[in-house]
Parts: sequence; C-alpha cells; structure tokens
Amino acid sequence: MTGFQIITIMGVIKLEPRCPQRIDGMAIDPEPNWKFDALLSELNSLETKLSSSTNVPAPFAKSRPRYFSNGKSSGKSCKPFIMRVFEDEIDDTDSEGEEDRSSVAATRFNCDAIYLSNDSDDESTFKDQSYLMDEVRIVEGALCELTHEHHLEDKEEIRNKISALETDLRSGSEKSTSALTQVEKYREARNEMDRKLDTQYQRKIAEALDNHLTAVQRDHELRSQIEERKIRSDAAYEEAKRREKALQEEKIRQEKSKAESEARLRAEEAKRAALEAERRAALEAERRAVKETAERQAIETSTRVAARAAQEEDAGRQMNANSAKKSQSASNVLWAAESALNLEQARIQRLKEVDEGKPGFEDLSSYEKLIGRLIRQISGSTEVVREKSREIIKIFNDPHCPQSVMVAAFAKLVVSRCTSPNTDAFACGHVIVLVTSQVPHAMDLLLAEFHRACIYTVPKHITYSELAFECEEAYYQALGYRVIDRKLESTKDYLTRLASYMELYGALIQTEVQGVQNTHGLKEGWAWIARFLNTLPANRYTAVALSAFLKTAGFALFRKYKSQFMKVLSNISNNFLQELKACEDPGLNATILEIQSYLEDKRFLKEPVGRALQSSLLSTVSIPEGQDPDYHRSSGRYY
Repeated sequence: MTGFQIITIMGVIKLEPRCPQRIDGMAIDPEPNWKFDALLSELNSLETKLSSSTNVPAPFAKSRPRYFSNGKSSGKSCKPFIMRVFEDEIDDTDSEGEEDRSSVAATRFNCDAIYLSNDSDDESTFKDQSYLMDEVRIVEGALCELTHEHHLEDKEEIRNKISALETDLRSGSEKSTSALTQVEKYREARNEMDRKLDTQYQRKIAEALDNHLTAVQRDHELRSQIEERKIRSDAAYEEAKRREKALQEEKIRQEKSKAESEARLRAEEAKRAALEAERRAALEAERRAVKETAERQAIETSTRVAARAAQEEDAGRQMNANSAKKSQSASNVLWAAESALNLEQARIQRLKEVDEGKPGFEDLSSYEKLIGRLIRQISGSTEVVREKSREIIKIFNDPHCPQSVMVAAFAKLVVSRCTSPNTDAFACGHVIVLVTSQVPHAMDLLLAEFHRACIYTVPKHITYSELAFECEEAYYQALGYRVIDRKLESTKDYLTRLASYMELYGALIQTEVQGVQNTHGLKEGWAWIARFLNTLPANRYTAVALSAFLKTAGFALFRKYKSQFMKVLSNISNNFLQELKACEDPGLNATILEIQSYLEDKRFLKEPVGRALQSSLLSTVSIPEGQDPDYHRSSGRYY
C-alpha cells in the first residue's frame, strides 16, 4: 500500500494516495473500509497482473501466482506463537524505580484470523507477523515492508495534522471566546450608552417642558400685568377726572376769594384815600397859616436875605460839586454786571410789591409758623422732601390764604434757614425746585430774598469810599453785616453766614429732579460764575463766596460743560488766585489753600456728600476719568 495525504473539505477529512491514480492502466481506488478478505483478493489480482505483464523486471517476475489465504479457508493449522514484551515497553508509570529488564512470558494464543485496524498505534502487531516472510518471496516482503513504512508515515502525518488541527481549534476557540467577550463588553457599553442617551434625552425633554411651562407662566403673568395696568389706568383716569373736577371747584373758590380780597383791598384803598384827603386838607391849612406867617416875616427878613444871598450862592455851588463827586464815587464802589443789577432790581421790586400788599390781610402768623416748622423738618430723604413739598404747596393753594404773601414768607424762611447750623443745602434745593415747579413766581421772590441777604448771589461787590458812605458801619451794613445789640457782628460770623448762603444757592442751581424743570438751573449757575469772574475783584469776601459755590455746584457744572468749565477753573487758578495772593492778607490763607486743594485734587470729579438723597432722586451720571483734552490755560472772559 502507498501513503495517503489528508485533504480537509468543509470540516471533513479525506484520505488520498500520494501516488498517481493510474499506473500502467491499473487504477488505484483505496477503500478505507476494506476488509481483510477483500485486501487479499486484491493482492492476488495484482500479483496475477504483474506476472502476466512483460514490463515487470525479471528479478520481480513470479513463476507462479501466490494466493493469500485468510486463514479460514486454508487447511493448515494455525501454529501458536509466543509474544515476549519487555517491561520498559509497558507504561512508564508501571516501571519507575525498576532496573531489571527480564522478559515476561506472554500468553500463548492462536491466530485463527488476522484482524487489521487502521487506527491501531501498536507497531508490535506487524513485528509479530514476520512469519509471513517465510511463505512469500522477497518482492512481496519488500512490498509489505514498504507498505508498512508508508502506513507509519501516514499515521505520523495524520497525528501531526490532527495536533495542528487541535491547536487551530483551540486557538480558534480562544479567539471565539475573546470575540464573544468583546461582543459582550461592546453590548454592555452600548447598553450603557443607550441608558446615558435615554437619560440625556429625558433631561432635555424635562428642560424643554420646564421652559415651556416657564414661558406659559410668564405669558400668564404678562397678561395679568397688562390687565392690572389697564385697571390702574382706568382708575387713574377716573382719579384724574375727579381731581380735575376738584381743581375746577377749587379754582372757582379761589376766584371768589380773590374777588372778595380785591373788594376788601378796594375798600381799604378808599379808606386810605379818604384819610389821605383829610391829611392833605390839614396840610393845606397848615401851609396857608405858615404862608401868612411867612409873609409877615418876609418884610423883616428881606434885608437879611439879601445879605446872605451871596453866601448861599457860594454854598450851593459847593454842594453841587460834592453831590457830583458822591455820584461818581458811588459808580466806582459798585462791582457788578449791568444785566445782573437789572435782574436784581426787578426781583426786589416784585418782592416790595408783595410786602406792601401784606398789611391789607389779616394775621397770617399761623401759616408762617406752619411753613417754618415744615422747613425746619426738611432732611436728606426723598420721602421727607416730597412730603414737605406737598404740604407747602397745599398751604399755597389754600383759598383762605393769600398765595403771594405766603410765597414771600416761604422765601424768607428758606433763606433764613442758612443761619441755623447743620443746614442740609441739597435737601432744601430739592424742596425749592419741587415747590417752584408748581408755583413758578415763587422763584423770583426767593432770589430777591437771596439778593437781600447776600449781595454775592447777584453777584456784586461794594468797596468802601468816604464819599459814598457816611461811616464804616454803613458800609458794612451795605455788605450784609448784621447789627446785634447795636454792634456789628464779627467778620468771622459774617463769612460763615456768607458761605451758608452761597452753598444753598449753589445747591439750588445744580438740583435736578426727574420730571421737574428747575427754572433757575445750571444755565443760571454758568451765568453767575461768568459774571463773578468778569466783574468782581479778588478779596476775602469774594474768595469765600467762590469757594462755597464750587463746593456744591462744581460737580454738576463740570458734568454739563466739561471743557468749558475746565477753562473757567484755569482762569481761577491763573488769575483769581494770583490776585488773592497779591493782596497779602493773612486772613486769606485758609481760603486760598481750600481753593487750591479743590483744583489740584480735582474735587469737581467727585459727587459732593449729600447731593444724592437716600432714595436717589438724582439721575445716575458717569464721571469721566482723567483730564479733559480741551483743558488749557486761558485768561479770557466768559459771558
């Protein structure tokens, strides 16, 4: 038999011979399921063919065919044989520790039939069949030996292939196990990712639902607010109608009271006219009596009059010269802009008219006391300021109270509050603006009181002249000094009061209330500082007035006029301060240092303390940082 090669097809092992399929016209068709009888018959047929073939070499030619017997059909008796096996060929575990290799007598048995198995691994079977070599020729023995060798080689190759297959199967099993593990991990990772995606999707759904509900709630709130606003607007409209009706009724009552007061004034004027007529008649009678007496004495004094005529003429010429000098000196002692003097005269004239009409009314001290108490209760709080303003306006609108007289009393009380300590100038400025917005003519009366109390609110200044003033006391009274117990107040007290007036005036011009117009605002403050620097000299009084004004109004003026205001400050630094230093007055040192520190520290960039009320009535403003690029020195004049 020849060797076989193993071919694996779709997992099935197929054995094929290594030799060609056909040799000399003889086909080789191995059948793995052959039986021994079939094998013997096949060998006999092969031997017959070889004997009859001429192509077989002579040494291998047979004289007669030999037929193999299966042992059953032969008449020979089967001889028993003895099989000897050494102990080292038995299992190694049974022979450890033994050094004796003596043979063991084997059991004697008969081979009635020969059983061949393709799967047997025991080579002793073929060794024990050596007796067949005695019955066959050398060729058959060689063929059998060659067949046996090929059979062993095929078995070894099959073992190797099976081992390789087992290794491949084992590695494949491990790979499949690893693949299954990876698939399981991937499945778990995928499940985890799906859970995360589900959680994220649910979170997004929840957020979207929350946003939707929030939007719905906001929409409902907006609708409710619109409804509330509509209700409030309707209520406000009804309230406005009611107030308008009340105002009309109030206006009618005021007109009636005004007519009654005018009637009383006319009656009083008639009484005054009658008294004036009686007084004039008495004066006329007295004049006639004096005239008659004078006529009697005229003859007596005619001679003396003629003698004194020359002397009186000389005295008249001298008096005219003195009056001319006094008028000229009066024009030299007054420092003020013509426009400011005209405004001052108009305002004071209006205040005089109100004061002249006051005696025609009954006692109004109760109203004045009430207004004075309200002014003293003013503090730096929005609620307090608005409440006091409403109460004062309510007093002005009282039909039993003359408005112009009460406005004049209000102006006088507000200005007189500067004499009290710890005056909140900014809160008073708010009250003044709120009151004058409802009663516009009250601003002129208030400014007239300012001009009476402090001439530097005009602004104007008076210098001393012996021709213009009878004495120094009259001069100081013209400046605004007070006489207390027949003595003039000290200059220190006067300057303190002067600074208070200017602080209140500066707080007034810079006050800004939302929704309310200040009729004497920053525009008037700019005009005041321009007139001040253009007309007034530099001395102790003007220095204190300027310092107090800048302290309260400088921040607002810089916020509005910026570079122009910086030019004004440059003029103050280069001109006004230099003139003050040239005065060489020791009393000016403190004021000069205060103005210098204000300019050098740029205090106009910082909001003054108390300017913003507690509820922030003033609008929020931003303060520019750094110096204005248009800032430069200038000695020009401002109008």
